Amino acid sequence: MGSGCAVLDFDGDGLLDIYLLTFGGADSKSVNRLYRQLPGGRFEDVTAGSGLGIPGLNHGVAVGDVNNDGRPDILLTQYGAIRLFLNVGGGRFEDVTSEAGLLNPLWGVSAAFVDYDRDGLLDLVVVNYLDYDPKKECPAVDGGVNYCGPSHFPPITSKLFRNRGPGISGGKPTRTRFEDVSFASGIGRLPGPGLGVVCADFNGDGWPDIFVANDGEPNRLWISKHDGTFVDEAVTRGVAYTMTGKSYAGMGVAVGDVDNDGLLDLYVTHLDIQTNTFWKQGPRGQFRDQTAETGLLATKWRGTGFGTLMADFDLDGAVDLAVVNGRISRGGQAHDTGLGHWETYAERNQLFANDGRGRFRDISSSNPAFSRWNVGRGLVCADFDNDGAPDLLVTTIGDRARLFRNVAPNRGHWLKVRAIEPNLNRDAYGAEVRVRAGGREQIRVANPAESYLASSSPVVLFGLGHATAVDSVHVTWPDGSREVFSGGPVDRVVELRKGEGRTP
Repeated sequence: MGSGCAVLDFDGDGLLDIYLLTFGGADSKSVNRLYRQLPGGRFEDVTAGSGLGIPGLNHGVAVGDVNNDGRPDILLTQYGAIRLFLNVGGGRFEDVTSEAGLLNPLWGVSAAFVDYDRDGLLDLVVVNYLDYDPKKECPAVDGGVNYCGPSHFPPITSKLFRNRGPGISGGKPTRTRFEDVSFASGIGRLPGPGLGVVCADFNGDGWPDIFVANDGEPNRLWISKHDGTFVDEAVTRGVAYTMTGKSYAGMGVAVGDVDNDGLLDLYVTHLDIQTNTFWKQGPRGQFRDQTAETGLLATKWRGTGFGTLMADFDLDGAVDLAVVNGRISRGGQAHDTGLGHWETYAERNQLFANDGRGRFRDISSSNPAFSRWNVGRGLVCADFDNDGAPDLLVTTIGDRARLFRNVAPNRGHWLKVRAIEPNLNRDAYGAEVRVRAGGREQIRVANPAESYLASSSPVVLFGLGHATAVDSVHVTWPDGSREVFSGGPVDRVVELRKGEGRTP
């Protein structure tokens, strides 16, 4: 299943740092690692003394400021637990899981922070996988023992935790406290072997919804009913099944507007024998499988996809698509990789370029980062060197993590937007940012939870192509209010603070 990674500016110096997870178990000498970025683009291992250097069966990570103190906190998902680490400054984090009342003795995988009730406090959704039985063995075709598939174990439900802010527990003050509202919200009533999760307003009502990719069962699209409850409308809205009516093995999730029509589309990775699926939104709130129409079936090779995301890598104004691959059963074609036991699981990653109209071309073979054999799992996107172009961080099984710098030639102009809620002292998770420039409008959602087991940056990046000026920036804030901000020069970072724009 692998382990993910996160990028965050934990010390507030304007440089993105890296947090890498391990899955060696409680007694392993390997621990999670925190790397601080130094000026000049190098990284320093600052794990010692940070409080984050823990061993364990660590799968996924979500980043968010749960107590609105201006510092990003870290939530880990594990096989059998979740753990919340509060950023207390000075490069130190404290484990406040018990204090916060967070309990998930299940197989946690991907997670996301989202203010589902719009009260200004970041809540938490944790996607759980299966009720695993370690005593069960699954035979391989060659007579050996293989890793079991999801159909051998019953699925379990996802969890939703409401952030109640600071309070009192057991007569003692707590810095943050969460309430398990899984069953009351409806999310904990339907089990499913969930792996990937993204949060966004998919029906245009101003409230965040939750999409969960399930492994071999219908996906869930939890639509907010504005009263703290959700209803799964994946079937009626077209994202539960593929065009053929199948429930494929859903792993990673990418979200983005591929043709700049103002509607968010979804892409989910599957097994190599199934092909990944692209769901186009339109009309608002309705989706249709258009994998073939977008050219995403015409690939140079197939892989079992895990981490995936949409980003404008050449800054031409159209989001491209990246996927990292790695098999889940023996029998791969890789050779001379030095991966030992894992070589038979290795595959090559994939990169698809958008033609600007929502059709994609496979350019994997011309990119060394994507033609390398690996057992890919986690994938995050962020501008690590602050040159305006999105870079990539990949985690793998049986090999090192790799950071790939964007060196695409003839890149266009760009704009990076950080949406901030001053009264909350943090990034506005869930804000929709629309940039108008060069005769078109683009949309991004400020929420770093995407892909698979990973957390990217809440700063949204727009490629502007040949446009030399931004006309305006429109923000729909997490509480549903809207503001318009003036445009200006390109190739810069802007901070938009709620209350400082004008009403449209």
